[in-house]
Amino acid sequence: MIEFWYEFASTYSYPAAMRVEDLAAQAGVAVLWRPFIVGPLFNEQQGLTDSPFNAFPVKGDYMWRDLQRVCDREGLPLHHPSQFPRNSLLAARVAICGLEDGWTPAFSRAVYQANFVDDLDIGSPEVLAPLIAGVGAGPEHVLAAAGSAPVKDQLKDHVRQARERGLFGAPSFVTADGELFWGNDRLEQALEWAARHQDPEQA
Repeated sequence: MIEFWYEFASTYSYPAAMRVEDLAAQAGVAVLWRPFIVGPLFNEQQGLTDSPFNAFPVKGDYMWRDLQRVCDREGLPLHHPSQFPRNSLLAARVAICGLEDGWTPAFSRAVYQANFVDDLDIGSPEVLAPLIAGVGAGPEHVLAAAGSAPVKDQLKDHVRQARERGLFGAPSFVTADGELFWGNDRLEQALEWAARHQDPEQA
């Protein structure tokens, strides 16, 4: 088993979200999708109120070029969003809504497509509504649920769990034995570790 911790505004979470399920299936490892908001961790740990890639422009310039190389290698389209980072709070709450019914992975991939390919405002209910419908859920019902106290509390709990696991960025992968791997480029290593240390009863 592996926990996949991701943030919709996170650049490197985009290729990770598009790759994780196929690679995990090949490795025989189950994936638990864990949407969260990384902003509180940035603020607590680094005193940042913006993306590090904006706070340090030379780092941001490198990241966008590197992400283009990563996406080219994986055959993924990429369009530099006209706004970065976008507000991902509502999308994360909607993703929480889908965990029980199983549509969170498909919805999450659609959100990344909207943000990093179609350059759409993923903080807008009007943008998210067709994505929700596209995974077979009811937009009005889901958007209403996303604004409810239980869903808000669950997302806050995800942030708490991320903090307890020692996360400091996204994407991150946590194996069943608590091993932490950070970054899209550590996905394969995380899955290899998870497969080697998997409980035989869960394999």
